[in-house]
Amino acid sequence: MFHKEGHKIIFTTLVIVVASFFLIDGFVTTEWLRTSLMLLVLGFFILILQFFRNPKRNTHPEVSQALSPVDGKVVVIEEVQENEVFKDKRIQVSVFMSPVNVHVTRYPISGKVTYSKYHPGKYLVAWHPKASEENERTTVVVENANFGKILYRQIAGALAKRIVNYAKVDATAQQGADSGFIKFGSRVDLFLPLHADIKVELNQKVRGGESIIAEIK
Repeated sequence: MFHKEGHKIIFTTLVIVVASFFLIDGFVTTEWLRTSLMLLVLGFFILILQFFRNPKRNTHPEVSQALSPVDGKVVVIEEVQENEVFKDKRIQVSVFMSPVNVHVTRYPISGKVTYSKYHPGKYLVAWHPKASEENERTTVVVENANFGKILYRQIAGALAKRIVNYAKVDATAQQGADSGFIKFGSRVDLFLPLHADIKVELNQKVRGGESIIAEIK
């Protein structure tokens, strides 16, 4: 299954691939070079397909748990000052996505969307310390009775040039459901209450909609 954000790109790439095959077959006479070019074009198409894949996830909704919003590797776990919405201290857990990860963003908890805002910005590498404040990004806050308010931030990276955010203020968020997409490598920051029990470690690989990031006792 492929994400809807990739349908046009996949179709366009397929047309380019087919046209390239005809051109290579018609104009390249050296057999080894023709085969190599065709394999290169085919490999590019396979990369596009795997980037936009949208595998089904077995989310087990649990009001006391916050799930990872994306696939990737945990690169930050620290107490920080969150200045856009909360204006206080929070635990930040950041997940970095490489170009080969699934790039679907999922709601970490169920609840009501109370804040959703897009910020234009730079395209620093996603692990840059200033990426969370200076890169193109979207900020979403979801609130429920157990966690209170949780903020997650989609952040563009050096390759990511388009962030898609489906979260609308006053909408109902369902834990693990599709809430957006980031094209071509980036990261997501999750800001949790200080009393949240963090269940992941640095460099741990996580899966969106399945891996438990934190619990509220």
